[in-house]
Amino acid sequence: MNQALALEIMLAGESVLLTGPAGSGKTYVLNQFIKLAKRDGKHVSVTATTGLAATHLGGTTIHSWSGLGVLDYVPQGFAEHLAKGRKEIIESADVLIIDEISMLHDYRLDMIDEACRLVRKKDEPFGGIQIIMSGDFYQLPPINRGDSRAGGFVVHSNVWQELDPVICYLSEQHRQDDDTLLDILTALRDGDIRRHHAEILLERVNVEPEDAENITELHTVNVDVDTINAKRLATLPGDELHYTQTTTGSANYVENLQRSVLAPSTLILKQGALVMSVKNSPDRRYVNGSIGTVMEFERGSDFPIVEFQNGKVVTMMPDTWELRDGDKKRASISQIPLRLAWAITVHKSQGMTLDAARIDLRKAFVEGMGYVALSRVKRLESLFLSGINRTALQMSQDARTIDEQLRTKTARDAKRFQHLVASGKAHAIEIKEDARKGGSWAEKIEKMRQVHPNAYRPWTDEQDELLKEKFQNGSGLKDLSRLLGRHEGSIKMRLEKIFGADVVQ
Repeated sequence: MNQALALEIMLAGESVLLTGPAGSGKTYVLNQFIKLAKRDGKHVSVTATTGLAATHLGGTTIHSWSGLGVLDYVPQGFAEHLAKGRKEIIESADVLIIDEISMLHDYRLDMIDEACRLVRKKDEPFGGIQIIMSGDFYQLPPINRGDSRAGGFVVHSNVWQELDPVICYLSEQHRQDDDTLLDILTALRDGDIRRHHAEILLERVNVEPEDAENITELHTVNVDVDTINAKRLATLPGDELHYTQTTTGSANYVENLQRSVLAPSTLILKQGALVMSVKNSPDRRYVNGSIGTVMEFERGSDFPIVEFQNGKVVTMMPDTWELRDGDKKRASISQIPLRLAWAITVHKSQGMTLDAARIDLRKAFVEGMGYVALSRVKRLESLFLSGINRTALQMSQDARTIDEQLRTKTARDAKRFQHLVASGKAHAIEIKEDARKGGSWAEKIEKMRQVHPNAYRPWTDEQDELLKEKFQNGSGLKDLSRLLGRHEGSIKMRLEKIFGADVVQ
């Protein structure tokens, strides 16, 4: 199903599961729907299963919205004891959005349904609220902990069967434009990873980026990320500039919002720092995940001036994140929408599109983690692996079974609602052409290969032998660069890898 039909189905008032692979545009369609539904005067409650995902959409967690918190069962007298403000939000909601639905347990969706019925006093799914669920069951599974009630994916809930949501399975790809990488990602989803797929990925372990100083690393654990960013910042010369966030709202709401905002409470920068934007620019000069370098600081304000890899130079001013509860604003945080970008966790990279990334999957510890990480980049040439383990290539069998069922149902639903687009009343959806065509990174590589034909290509055994022979016979970096068709920086890194860090002066 394409984005335009999915949007029309949602605007027609149907309860929907919006799903599809990474890069198919789920968040983009959700944002379009939210904007249009609010313009039509509807009360839209925007929620997600995690605070991080909720922040991307400007909402709150579903646990907070429903008033259930961390409870495992709906208590007796729930509606009578619910705070008046919470009750009003549930009563007035026309639409309830739940993003990252794959992380919600089946029993918890039933609890939310029961809470809505009790508060709204209507014995129909969710008390008559239109439900929009979004997510990809291959990416983030529900987590069962020993001290709480266990459950599975929401498709196993009782209310799922009664609601029978329309399945809007987005099939178009708006991130990857590389057939080889797409083939690997598709094989991961289909549980059909072959030897040649693994070999292609392993070839990327031997590739050194030409511009290693300006590439983001993805790691599976927080401690590795924090260590790398602190060390890299410390190596830069010059003074540190500190930017401290400002907040509004009560302390508990600010604390909840803080856990979801990717910009640090105190941002420390230096000239030359590699940074990542953590919000979309209203004028599209950068998006969540854009990488750039701090070139200088604006006189008077000291705001950082960043040159992004798309060529845009932007003075980065404070932006605002809000914790909204229905139509009410509970808290806000204002901060420069940047974070250090030498390293970031795979989890926090969710939803981002990275121009290039060095990815370490040697410590992957959960099914789907490898898929999430590998799908952040647009093409294989911009993927650089530090290593990969077997877990990184595993996907949930339960998710695969569910995915097959969803694909079958979306084909039927697409035919049933095709008239909504054919009627000529379709709302326009803007597809990002730069994501489809390849954007600046492909152009950058193509331009680089005019001078260095082997830029971003794997090193062969023959090239390594030639490099060692010529270097030991006295050839310098410039001569080796011309001989091997690679950037001098790449030659230097390869020599250091072969002979040690101190061999090249």
